[in-house]
Amino acid sequence: MEKLTVSNDVLFILLGAIMVLAMHAGFAFLELGTVRRKNQVNALVKIISDFAISTIAYFFIGYSVAYGVDFFVGAETLAGKSGYELVKFFFLLTFAAAIPAIVSGGIAERARFNPQLLATFVLVGLVYPFYEGIVWNHHLGVQDWLKSQFGAEFHDFAGSVVVHAMGGWIALPAVILLGARRGRYTKEGLMAAHPPSSIPFLALGAWILTVGWFGFNVMSAQTINAISGLVAVNSLMAMVGGTLAALVVGKNDPGFVHNGPLAGLVAVCAGSDLMHPLGALATGAVAGALFVWMFMQTQNKWKIDDVLGVWPLHGLCGAWGGIAAGIFGAKALGGIGGISLTAQLIGTGLGIVIALAGGLAVYGTIKKLVGIRLDPEDEFNGADLSIHKISATPEGEM
Repeated sequence: MEKLTVSNDVLFILLGAIMVLAMHAGFAFLELGTVRRKNQVNALVKIISDFAISTIAYFFIGYSVAYGVDFFVGAETLAGKSGYELVKFFFLLTFAAAIPAIVSGGIAERARFNPQLLATFVLVGLVYPFYEGIVWNHHLGVQDWLKSQFGAEFHDFAGSVVVHAMGGWIALPAVILLGARRGRYTKEGLMAAHPPSSIPFLALGAWILTVGWFGFNVMSAQTINAISGLVAVNSLMAMVGGTLAALVVGKNDPGFVHNGPLAGLVAVCAGSDLMHPLGALATGAVAGALFVWMFMQTQNKWKIDDVLGVWPLHGLCGAWGGIAAGIFGAKALGGIGGISLTAQLIGTGLGIVIALAGGLAVYGTIKKLVGIRLDPEDEFNGADLSIHKISATPEGEM
């Protein structure tokens, strides 16, 4: 029976890893559909290359930083317990690799290729696992201190803050250091339109992410005995809340409508195992509205050219998710309880500080040493021809 239980756990978390791996196709097509046609190939190549670099960084460095586990032993030892530790690494790798995939959308259309791969290695090898270890492996005693002071640890079941807020807040300094795409804003501060190249591909990316998210959230239980249908239904309700809020606040704009479910899912990750479904619906609705409003603020008022809106979508909605877990996870609002709003605020704030410092350090250093932006001619021609020597559509083909 023990062997069967372990084998079931291995299959369970392996299926989760595969579902989250598939989400990276969603990241790719969401970016492909949003950028201009001359940068579509680059979007596809970046995501798969970033995943490959993330795997190397997390296997050799990051997983050990977060969990103190390495794989420098014989295959016979690694195969123990049906290789559970290996598939757990695979599952958590897909989370870690989401960090550069998130950043990619913010810096699209003007970032140099190889420096971004270098940034990916450092972020996944050091910056992300540092905070991951604090939250999910009790490093530095932060969780123990929160529990002793406020009666509960910082709770982030599936990564609203650990993954999404980290990715979004790392991306913010990268976007600012890069500057806006050429021609995006005039000298007078007026905005020039850079419309999405393909709404169908944008929608496809959003749907792939949405479906895979149920593996992201539900399989965060990591063992089949811990699986909870509450997580699945809360994810569903948050997705719906985000969609409807974005539909209304975004005035039927298809870009907002298809990012709305993602905003809701980002926000519900942290408390999806604690909230009542109505609390999840409210969490998703706030996130959907927050994304639309803050996307307009960053693009139109603050002139921050965050191409896919990754800071409002992942950074702000992820932070809201960490706080929302402390609100709607409470028994007074129908949640399971055992959570502290103060601990949630501190844990979320800590994640933001680490992400901002890490993003600024990594991209600031790389900018100073080798540069992070395409030169004006290459940017004008597009990353597809400048970097990959091929366009998404053969010349002359309609």
